[in-house]
Amino acid sequence: MIWKRRRENSASEHSATVYTRPGCHLCEEAADMLRRHGVLVELVDIDQDETLRAKYDLCVPVVFIDGKERFRGRIEPVLLRRLIR
Repeated sequence: MIWKRRRENSASEHSATVYTRPGCHLCEEAADMLRRHGVLVELVDIDQDETLRAKYDLCVPVVFIDGKERFRGRIEPVLLRRLIR
């Protein structure tokens, strides 16, 4: 069996969608942490969509990595590293 190791800082390996709103410092921290780990980040302003606002109003940031919801609020760095290996 051959094991391949992924490069830690390859932006093409993982992508994240961060549901956010303007002025959210936790959202900014989450996006910065994801970028530092080489994750391609898309920001979605929940205040521009009534459905998203109703769903995530008090939970931002909500972070989806590779299409799966992984974090609400702060990102746990150890779990993030495990997810992107």
